[in-house]
Amino acid sequence: MAPLKQLCWRLCGGAGEDESSLRARVARLEAERDMWRAQAEGNGTIRVQFPATNWPATKPSLQSSPAYPVYDRSKPKEAFLSICEMLIEEVCGELPAGYELPSREVAWVRRMLMYNVYGGKMNRGIMVVESGMQILEALGRPIDNDTVVGLAILGWCIEWLQGWLLVADDMMDDSKTRRGQKCWYLVEDVQKIALNDAFMIEMLVFKVLKRHFSSKPYYAQLVDLFLETTFQTECGQLLDTLCLNLGLEDFTLDRWTLIVKYKTAFYSFYASVALGMIVAGITDVAEYNAAREILMIMGVYFQAQDDFLDCYGTPEQIGKIGTDIQDKKCGWLFVHAYHSLANTQQRALLEQLYGKCKVQTPEEQQIRDLYTTLGLKDVYQRYEQESYNQIMALKGTVKQVPWTVFEAFLKKIYKRDK
Repeated sequence: MAPLKQLCWRLCGGAGEDESSLRARVARLEAERDMWRAQAEGNGTIRVQFPATNWPATKPSLQSSPAYPVYDRSKPKEAFLSICEMLIEEVCGELPAGYELPSREVAWVRRMLMYNVYGGKMNRGIMVVESGMQILEALGRPIDNDTVVGLAILGWCIEWLQGWLLVADDMMDDSKTRRGQKCWYLVEDVQKIALNDAFMIEMLVFKVLKRHFSSKPYYAQLVDLFLETTFQTECGQLLDTLCLNLGLEDFTLDRWTLIVKYKTAFYSFYASVALGMIVAGITDVAEYNAAREILMIMGVYFQAQDDFLDCYGTPEQIGKIGTDIQDKKCGWLFVHAYHSLANTQQRALLEQLYGKCKVQTPEEQQIRDLYTTLGLKDVYQRYEQESYNQIMALKGTVKQVPWTVFEAFLKKIYKRDK
């Protein structure tokens, strides 16, 4: 056995990995060694990376991290879910020793996370794993178990980001259901506590990033992307919620596009691929720009689907009761109906009822029926095909990210019905 492989065999406890995985593991160990060696001061002590927060000494995240579990790539959803369970256990283990939280509060956090971030379709998070592995393979980079688990952790950071946004968004929209269950704020013993829970989930994203990636050379890039993505999404939420103060004539296609670009497309599409690109070491700004252009089209198209399904999808299909008409949303169906398709009389009906009727009432049904009369189902189908064609026309613009990454996204969303 070669000396390198003998060393790795001892370090990995006879794990039986192939040589490329062993070399990658040694490279990581050497990088960590060099980091700590570079931080050593003249008196022999080691500089702590974050001295202002290196307290209390009992905080679990300040201790050596246990080995990652084996990620079973043959069962992608089950393996991905297991990483969420791992992260929830880490969070709940940190709270008593690191933040003096009593058992009741720890139990609350566990329950709150299981209710709001565990499960779902998980498309955004799983795409971080899938796209990351495809990018690494295309660039000839080794992919060992730790790399895959790291991608899954980043995938859950996206899922948890979405989780806190939805908790807050449901409160602002007076929504009733989410993922086939009551919105968190409507649970009897939750109510306004949900606001703090949303803040808690948001900060846990950054706690997870620090715990698992602070020793990586790309840690600052990860934090920067999550900060930027969070702010972009909050800008989109501002554009959306301020529609309450606008007249229906202000609900234009341009405004709708701006809302969904910032509220949905950045965090739901671009971030998932950009995270894989960061882990793979891609630094070419032009490559990020090319990927972003494709993924923005996908993200805008995805939200048009959501708006369409809010009207025409059943609660069993979409896991919630559509409320866009009641909530006076600047939605895809409305902006086309009001500005392009409705006559004077039909526009007057929209002005009379839109945002002024309750869910599942005859008045709301009048608007749904008007959408059908105006042929919006056909308009949507044409838009869907045009979006697909527009995406495929950009196939040659990416150089380092394989096109299979974008095909995988399209497969998940094109002509979806839930």
